[in-house]
Amino acid sequence: MKAMDRHWAGQPERGSLALMRMTAWAARNLGRRLVAPVVWMVVLYFYLSGARARRAIADYQRRLAQSGDMPVPLPRRMPVYRQYLAFAHAILDKLDVWQGRITLASLDISDPDGLHGQMGEGRGQILVGSHLGNIEVCRALAERTGALKLNVLVHDKHAARFSRMLNDAGGGLRMIQVSELDAPTMLDLAQRLDRGEWLAIAGDRVPLEGDRTAPVEFLGATALLPQGPWLLAGLLRCPVNLLFCTRHGRRYRVSMERFSDGIEWTRATRQARIADSAQRYAARLAAHCRQAPLQWFNFYPFWKDDA
Repeated sequence: MKAMDRHWAGQPERGSLALMRMTAWAARNLGRRLVAPVVWMVVLYFYLSGARARRAIADYQRRLAQSGDMPVPLPRRMPVYRQYLAFAHAILDKLDVWQGRITLASLDISDPDGLHGQMGEGRGQILVGSHLGNIEVCRALAERTGALKLNVLVHDKHAARFSRMLNDAGGGLRMIQVSELDAPTMLDLAQRLDRGEWLAIAGDRVPLEGDRTAPVEFLGATALLPQGPWLLAGLLRCPVNLLFCTRHGRRYRVSMERFSDGIEWTRATRQARIADSAQRYAARLAAHCRQAPLQWFNFYPFWKDDA
């Protein structure tokens, strides 16, 4: 099998746009309770037809359980299917928040560094998120309240149908392709920061092309994380923050924390500084995975020793 075939971004997007729109319409007009049985059946279909994704989730759950104490244990019955269900609920929550059904009153926010007060003030900053939980909730609320203009940096056009569905729901996505950090791209990003806009990028998915990755210890084994967030921070010379948003019952727990006031490196020190940043990020991601073990939505082989 070719390397590109195994890569997460090389996999075709599954799901019909018409079906996604119909589900979104039903959730908006009939309510989530009536739509839930349909969602469960759709999830069951993807669960039964996606052997590769099932193996990847089971591998993650095994490594997580063996990596240390878990404040929130995995469910004993059908944990892999339960992770699929958590993903389905996250999708419905994305629609709800853009339609105003999830508000700031639904959030429990941990912000020891006062980052929320810095949004919209002065030069912009970088938010490094992940595929844990649902940071779309935070982004939508920031946009709806007018507190922040947030640009989401992506490596490819993956999940284009889902993005179109969110736009139909009122999302108004600002997604910027950053396959290459060339001069025009860096100039555009710097200008956005100068206007007070913030940049958001995931720290747990490597790009489809290129070798800009850093090996880290994540949940007891070596995995590759992208260098992109830490390269950007050094080139743009701005503060870097971590953002996690996970669901607990009917509420969302938002954690914002300062990662660095500025990541500086030279040509001689770049690899070491980036490796250190990636490892620190991996440690924080692992800690939050233990708090919400079913909400890391990575459905692809992740570790270097995955067969």
